Amino acid sequence: MKIAVLDKVGEAGLELLRSEPSFEVIERLGLSTDEILAAVGEWDAIVVRSGVKITADILEAGERLRVVGRAGIGVDNIDIETASRLGIVVMNTPDSNAITTAELTVSLMMALARKIPAADASLRAGRWERSRFLGSEVFGKTLGVIGLGRIGSMVAERALGLGMRVVGFDPYVETARLGAGEIRITELDEVLRVSDFITVHTPLNDKTRGLIGTDAIAKMKNGARVINVARGGIVDEVALEKALQSGKLAGAALDVFQREPPGDHPLFQIENTVVTPHLGASTEEAQEKVAVAIAVQIRDLLLDGTILNAVNVPSVSATELERLRPYLSLCERLGAFCGQTTDGTIRSCTIEYAGEVAQLETAPLTNAVLKGLLAPQLGERVNAVNARHLAAERGLRIAEATADSGADFVTLVTVRLEIEAGSHTVAGTLLGRRHPRLVRIDDYQLDALPEGATLVTRNADRPGVIGAIGTLLGQNSINISRLQLGLQNHGGAALAVINIDSPVSPDLLTELRQLEHILSADQVVF
Repeated sequence: MKIAVLDKVGEAGLELLRSEPSFEVIERLGLSTDEILAAVGEWDAIVVRSGVKITADILEAGERLRVVGRAGIGVDNIDIETASRLGIVVMNTPDSNAITTAELTVSLMMALARKIPAADASLRAGRWERSRFLGSEVFGKTLGVIGLGRIGSMVAERALGLGMRVVGFDPYVETARLGAGEIRITELDEVLRVSDFITVHTPLNDKTRGLIGTDAIAKMKNGARVINVARGGIVDEVALEKALQSGKLAGAALDVFQREPPGDHPLFQIENTVVTPHLGASTEEAQEKVAVAIAVQIRDLLLDGTILNAVNVPSVSATELERLRPYLSLCERLGAFCGQTTDGTIRSCTIEYAGEVAQLETAPLTNAVLKGLLAPQLGERVNAVNARHLAAERGLRIAEATADSGADFVTLVTVRLEIEAGSHTVAGTLLGRRHPRLVRIDDYQLDALPEGATLVTRNADRPGVIGAIGTLLGQNSINISRLQLGLQNHGGAALAVINIDSPVSPDLLTELRQLEHILSADQVVF
């Protein structure tokens, strides 16, 4: 079996693959797309980092291709939809650079507190300016950690070792204790208000884009410092520049930027910033770890079919996968709906399988629900393989139940969330045993299509409300393709599930929420 390595990866990983007699390792760096297209038909596996784009054309030309392995976390350079359609497994190594990224975060925090880069540049320029670079101790200060997954937890643990107080925000974490220290879990506004240093460790998605912007910065302490080693775009760079120039913030450290490379960025002209060129995973140890990890995963898949850290398929046999596939789609969409329409900390998730689906292997289905539920917060890191582990890591209690009958349905999957403010229930079935449908949202019965961009509105049951929604969308060139209504009782609250041709902007969603008689409005993108 031929394994093509198209980006530079650690030698230890290559040696592991070369040691298997049934493998031929082909290291081909710097190939053009045309050159890859000409050769991919003979390859069984591809290994890349972020430098090579694996397009739909390349995947379709890979007649023997079984797996694409990304030595790292991000898979934006791989066409996952096409790979899934063609049955090609896409793998990544989500945990191999966690320590390195956590250490960089702490390093940037210390450099920021003591103004090390500016002092270094001053001394190299022949100046001796001790009084100019008066720093700040981190001991006794409060670190706010936004996102307490693996990296965020490691940062918190190291901060506790430095004698800092740590507060954290993560909608999937109720409590957290690391070693002898304790992280106080609270709401985002409280983290912003009390922290001396704030570090973000979330994926970049619609909920986190611009998370640290003008409004968030206004809630921070005067003289707070911001650190971002996660993804460019989580911190609004224009708002950050203004806050630094005005003195609202005492400093910022960035390893990632909205555009990379960032060019002659205005932040580079501000002395109280520390900037690095996306070095989160750039250590010898991390590069060796990701190389070995992806080599082991590819070896195990090619030799015995074991799938680990796949981002597009569950870990089941080919025969069982065919039976489960429609239900996997339904379950992930139920989870995605819950994840995008639930506010506050989720305490537990109960999934009930009733009717025909209860006779199948439900573990992959639960993983699919969890993947959909967690993805709005965790992004590309969550997949059908690691979703349950990530949920447990965040203290999310998972329960499964089965029933012989699906009430009015031949098959029915119900997801119930317990949250701080109460509960949230969504149920779905298959139409014609292939096509997912939402049939219950909390106390509302309906028949809704979980597909594409979708608006979910609750409103007082008054004449003209739906018309006002349609008018506002029409004025903004948003076409409604399908609409389903549900009522609690006559004259009470109504719910609408509105499929639209393209997503609405945050500003338009705000306008929608401000319409008369609208009680709530959310956007879900399936």
